[in-house]
Amino acid sequence: MGSKMTVGIVGLGLIGGSIAKAYKADKEDHKVLAFDIDKVMLDYAIMTETVDEVLSNKNINECDVVFVCLYPEASAQYLENMAEYIAKNTTVIDCCGTKRKICEIGFALAESFGFTFVGGHPMAGTHNSGFKFSREDMFVGAPMVVVPPRFDDIALLDRVKKLLAPMKLGSMAVTTAERHDQMIAFTSQMAHIVSNAYIKSPEAKNHKGFSAGSYKDLTRVAWLNPTMWAELFLENKDNVLGELDTLIENLQFYKIALENDDKKALTQLLDEGRRIKGEIDGK
Repeated sequence: MGSKMTVGIVGLGLIGGSIAKAYKADKEDHKVLAFDIDKVMLDYAIMTETVDEVLSNKNINECDVVFVCLYPEASAQYLENMAEYIAKNTTVIDCCGTKRKICEIGFALAESFGFTFVGGHPMAGTHNSGFKFSREDMFVGAPMVVVPPRFDDIALLDRVKKLLAPMKLGSMAVTTAERHDQMIAFTSQMAHIVSNAYIKSPEAKNHKGFSAGSYKDLTRVAWLNPTMWAELFLENKDNVLGELDTLIENLQFYKIALENDDKKALTQLLDEGRRIKGEIDGK
């Protein structure tokens, strides 16, 4: 696409705001249309020239690409409300943290109204949320997971790659909505649950002077957006519950070994975890 694009962005939070800034910072100086229910913040984005105009049902048909950066339920509702106004040459990409429900709805609407829908999940962000924490370099070198309607449509995947070029992503992984949700339960959602539960120890408030890197690493994502993550966990609860069962089962082995003063079993458990980590990281 090495020419100026018109980009639509729905939701100017951390992800939507960072996408807007990335496209405005690109050498082509793309035109950015955006919508957010927070009018004060939307006005601020326009005043600071991150956004050119308000995105509406009157101009959404001008967009080459539309990014829907809302919670899953709100994303689905937006697509249902706006589908009839989206042009046939527009590619719509959602940025939800779960993919099965939004892709089912998006693919069906795209087929009915003639536009293209692709599921997307940029694997980048911070524990802070909101437009004020958005950055133009948020996605530089980051992976992007893409769920296309058809895996054999090479032309579509090439178009998506060109549409995403201003984000300067590091890689693009193509998968199914089912596989995405299965993997994300382990790589992201479980990490947030474990971190959030771990920090509830009564000793957490006394950690200063006794903590270093391991505490910082494990508690970083305990600071989260509760409303968004609760919705994401419930959307993917079959996979999350499966991962929780596995974790709880494994933790029981450590608990039993400690209760029984079984040094041999505890050493074997620790060595097994160390070995698996080494194999995964190629060490």
